[in-house]
Amino acid sequence: MLTVAEAAIPLPLPGVKPGLANIVTLVVLARWGWRDAAWVSLLRVLAGSLLLGQFLAPGFFLSLSGAIASLVMLGLAMHLPRRWFGPVSHSILAAFAHIGAQLVVARVWLVPHDGVFYLTPVFAAAAVVFGLINGLIAGRLLQEMDRRAAEGAKG
Repeated sequence: MLTVAEAAIPLPLPGVKPGLANIVTLVVLARWGWRDAAWVSLLRVLAGSLLLGQFLAPGFFLSLSGAIASLVMLGLAMHLPRRWFGPVSHSILAAFAHIGAQLVVARVWLVPHDGVFYLTPVFAAAAVVFGLINGLIAGRLLQEMDRRAAEGAKG
């Protein structure tokens, strides 16, 4: 499970994670639609929190809020023209929604001070970098799936 593997990666700042499991969500979104992507994403949050011993801890609620916000964003982004918007742009938009929701939940619940928003540039930079990388990986996986499906149809 990518969520558990990601937990072992040393983080430069709490909350800055590559979001590797989001690659799976992007592929499911492109192949099977928003409803299946929502199930995958929400079950990932639940299963990951149970496996890591974080269920109902603050990290669970931060992850859940980020997942819900990114799913809402992906639901909206699906209606953008496919000619210009694909896995990379969807990934970046979802990453921004994810971190935005987490900052709001952190501010409202965990850090009752606006100073938490001073971290916005760091998290925004991480959203761009990791959103770009994850989107590129998801796009490549989707291309490979298309290629294999085309080969299977020929043979």
